[in-house]
Formats: sequence, C-alpha cells, structure tokens
Amino acid sequence: MPVISVKNLSFSYGTGALKRDALKGVDLEIEKGEIVILTGPSGSGKTTLLTVIGGLRAAFDGSVEVLGQQMIGAEESTRVALRQHIGFIFQQHNLLKSLTSLQNVCMALELRDGLSEYDRQKVAGEMLKSVGLSDFLHKKPDQLSGGQKQRVSVARSLVARPDIILADEPTASLDKQNGQEIVHILKRLAREQGTTILLVTHDYRILDVADRSLLLEDGEITGTPT
Repeated sequence: MPVISVKNLSFSYGTGALKRDALKGVDLEIEKGEIVILTGPSGSGKTTLLTVIGGLRAAFDGSVEVLGQQMIGAEESTRVALRQHIGFIFQQHNLLKSLTSLQNVCMALELRDGLSEYDRQKVAGEMLKSVGLSDFLHKKPDQLSGGQKQRVSVARSLVARPDIILADEPTASLDKQNGQEIVHILKRLAREQGTTILLVTHDYRILDVADRSLLLEDGEITGTPT
C-alpha cells in the first residue's frame, strides 16, 4: 500500500474571473522509504501539491490518501493529527530566532508522550550531532550560516522519526556544495529511519539523490525531467 496516493487531484485559487487552476487531475503514488523529487517551473503547482499532501491546505476535488488517511474534505483536527507524522523542511528554515539550535529541534519532540525534558534534549542533541552541528547546539539562528540553519531544519524534521518528510526548495538559498551536503545528509538519515521523502525543487543538481524524479508543468505531472 503506498504511503502517499494521489488520484485525480485538482485545486484552484480564486473564483469566477479570478479563478486559477493550480493542479489539474494529478496522479501520484509514493511507496514507503522512497525518495521522490518533484521539479518544474515556478508557478507549476509544486508547493500547492506539497501543502495539500501535508495537510497544510484543504482540498476538495479528487483523492489524497496519506498514511491511509483520506485528506479530501478532512476536518482540520484530522489534518493536525496527520501532521504529527510528517516532518517539514522549508526554504527559509522557519527557525525561531530566540531559541538555540538545540531548543529549535527539541520543539519537534514536545508532542511525544513519555519524554522528559532531559530526554528531549538528549535526543535532539544526538540528531544535531548527526548533521554535523555538535559544536553549534547552543547557537541561535543569527549565529549560524545558511547551510548550518538548514542542517538544523533537517535535524528538526527528522528528530521525531516521522513517516514522511516533505521538503520545499530546501537548497534554494544555498550554494552548490552546501546544497548537495544537505540533501545527502537528509537521504542518509531518512534511509536509516525508513522515512519517505517528497522533495520539491528547482535545483537540477540534486536529482541524483532520488529514487525517481517527476516533472510538474502547468498543474500536471507530465513525466520526468530531462
């Protein structure tokens, strides 16, 4: 059974004369542990698809099953519950500026039952060490480089051992070396945990990390990038 199963998904913004179709009958299946990259031109619907799959945006046309849960027409409480099984990585890191790297990663563990504050800090610290930040546990975001901030974001997304990682342009603000290091760290850690990854990107330099790559154009999956 696929971890993510999208069938005939359509999504529009606006109404009437202002209506714009962002997704047009999208079909997509991703198996457990698979790493899939979704690429395509700006405005093609990539981020919209990612946010619908992640329960960040409600959709009503088609079918979207994530971890066996139907998301089309789902209540907000259902989408919130699903998001506890998904790790998100964004282009702009979304780190809290007032918190250290360790505290930012600890936040992803706060909903985990049975973990004391000591346990959370221990697990978060180990994850940060695994992404190469053992010397930066107590640094705040403004004390980190762009690549280091994205490593914190990767650690935060994986620390709770989610079933799925959804990454939106995680290398867009990084140079080639840092971008490739980030996705290879993400791939290594996800393989160790058996995590499924759907990664949206414009960065054709990182396509080789995926099990397969798909091309989304004008709201439709049209094949593989060339």
